[in-house]
Amino acid sequence: MNYFLRTTHLHLRPCQIEDLDSLHELWTDADIRYYLFDDRIISREEALSFFELSIKSFKNSRYGLWLFFEERSELMAGFAGLLDFSQEAPSLIFGTRSQFWGRGYATEVGLAVLDYAFEILSCDRVIADVDEPNEASIRVLEKIGMTKLRRGIVNGRPLLYYERLRDRFA
Repeated sequence: MNYFLRTTHLHLRPCQIEDLDSLHELWTDADIRYYLFDDRIISREEALSFFELSIKSFKNSRYGLWLFFEERSELMAGFAGLLDFSQEAPSLIFGTRSQFWGRGYATEVGLAVLDYAFEILSCDRVIADVDEPNEASIRVLEKIGMTKLRRGIVNGRPLLYYERLRDRFA
């Protein structure tokens, strides 16, 4: 199956083991890790575990992590995808390299991944969580039509939980 996705400005491809170093570099960038990994610098081995999870997920569930690039560029602008963090539903995850902030790319890839989840995979529901102070990601989740469900505290940090149902996706 073809897991490559396109949007108006971006192309997405599943991450491969060859991408480990460049994605690890992105995930350890201070702007990305602050909310993604609670400002913790993850090891290369931990990044590898996410890759292995994604590769296994594509084989078993037809989804995982995609890297996204501007249409005419080979520079990775960020990542987005669906992962099984819970038994409830696939969980949307995304992050954009800071030099690409403000271009609407997170919204664009979020919609592309939701479209894939609902139209190709026939998922009934997609969930997401976000650190409560992460206003930019909260705006993205709301722009792509996700609804806030509840607030929680995890590891002493306030999180907001969101969902999007297929029957509300047009």
